Amino acid sequence: MASPRGNGGLQVTDDARLEIARLEVSRHAARLFWEKGFDATSGNDIAAAAGISTRTVWRYFRSKEACVEPVLKVSELRFAVLLGEWPKTESIEQYLARSVTAFVSDEAFIRDSIAAVRILAILHREPALRSAWLMACHAAEMELRGVIADRAAQSAEDFEVRLCAASITAAMRLVDEEISAAVINDGVQVSSEEATARIISAIRGAATLPICDAVT
Repeated sequence: MASPRGNGGLQVTDDARLEIARLEVSRHAARLFWEKGFDATSGNDIAAAAGISTRTVWRYFRSKEACVEPVLKVSELRFAVLLGEWPKTESIEQYLARSVTAFVSDEAFIRDSIAAVRILAILHREPALRSAWLMACHAAEMELRGVIADRAAQSAEDFEVRLCAASITAAMRLVDEEISAAVINDGVQVSSEEATARIISAIRGAATLPICDAVT
């Protein structure tokens, strides 16, 4: 069901409204988990920060750790969507070199990326949050199947495509976790160029199909 948004005739579905609402609550949950810790944060705390009832929190999320899934998921999916616009005429290096600067300059990307990086940086002491992170990575993996299938001229359901998507997702997950821990926990300065280079290296190293160079 679609409802008017009141902005130039644009419409948004009820499902989209729900996802927007869940993301807003997720941002508050991520901040509280970072500031207070997972165990010290209650559903009541999240509800108060988001300005909603505790009942609504549990209507939106199946568990406390799931409250950060949307903010982690949106960060991962934004990059998967970026890869979805990767022209077949360009290598991964060529494409990201010209597109990543605008991508990381987006205000929403910066805000949600900071929240996600902080969550990843505390996974070692807040293991309950890892399930939310793995769910976010799984969502990105599903998106990557289509990207890989298109570049490899295969079906997204082919085993080789699914294997490649799983391998690349695992490699990117490791890079995300290591960079987050280095920046937040160790105070290491990592430029966007360095981060991009590590992501490219991970994708190339993990790809089990020839998708990283220009394809015809």
